[in-house]
Amino acid sequence: MQEQFRKDVDKGLSAFPKSLPSKYFYDKRGDGLFVQIMHMPEYYVTRAEFDIFKNQTQDIIDALQLSPDTYFELIELGAGDALKTKVLLHLLDKGNYSFGYFPVDISHNALDKLEKTLKSELPNVLMKKMHGDYFQVLESLKNPHHLKVVLFLGSNIGNMTDEVASDFIYKLGSNLSANDKLFLGVDLIKPASVVLPAYNDSQGITSEFNLNLLKRINRELGGDFHTDKFLHQPEYIESEGVAKSFLVSATDQKVSIEKIGKTFYFKQGEKISTEISRKYNDEIIGDIIAKTDFKLIRKLTDSRKYFANYILIRE
Repeated sequence: MQEQFRKDVDKGLSAFPKSLPSKYFYDKRGDGLFVQIMHMPEYYVTRAEFDIFKNQTQDIIDALQLSPDTYFELIELGAGDALKTKVLLHLLDKGNYSFGYFPVDISHNALDKLEKTLKSELPNVLMKKMHGDYFQVLESLKNPHHLKVVLFLGSNIGNMTDEVASDFIYKLGSNLSANDKLFLGVDLIKPASVVLPAYNDSQGITSEFNLNLLKRINRELGGDFHTDKFLHQPEYIESEGVAKSFLVSATDQKVSIEKIGKTFYFKQGEKISTEISRKYNDEIIGDIIAKTDFKLIRKLTDSRKYFANYILIRE
């Protein structure tokens, strides 16, 4: 992991324009900051999807065509604290459904915390934490005799371009069998007045979350970023349906990273792209899954129609 981090930082900062992969937000401090972000009043994303899980839990079970008599595996990609999923797990446990829960995450810290809370809150649920690459984990769980339901929530798919997202979903399908399901959470296109504050909260937590990526480079790779010389800057154009986050150099400066063995130069106003967050509608989702082995069977939305969960079946 450390070597890949070094390579990705080198590649991203050597490119023009510069970029850093958003997956590296999530070290121990990043995990904690993101939990804070999810509870910020401006961050509607988690609340909107939680609305679906809380108020349409049985609809989710029905849409996934789950039966108490048939064992299935519930695999959550990027599980984090599983705040929303635990609502579903409680109802499945109460209904005596036969299943195993397999949370997958790049963060050991997040998985360890989740394991501890689930043992306390849902001791009867069979859980096996899975650390690593999504596709490697799915490959290891490949078993045509067990129905699989893959959860990919929080609009994490939005960190990809549409082409990459389509390829990602196709690869997911290649690790699944006919009638397996994908429960896909996506943020819907909405006005900038709603979207932008979600990526720039008034308390500055989102800014610190982004800047922590530079601090992580300092800590783990021997960088000498002065984070007070970079500004967090979100952008969103409704017609494009894409929110973007940048770290912007406040001055002409240079940054050396010991474990890369390079010095990187920044001009005043130069941007480092840290995250893309795609927003969706039915047409965009249809185009993305058109070249995959999935078919759309159901769509659930929150009360304000800010967010949608699409249920896809592997054909």
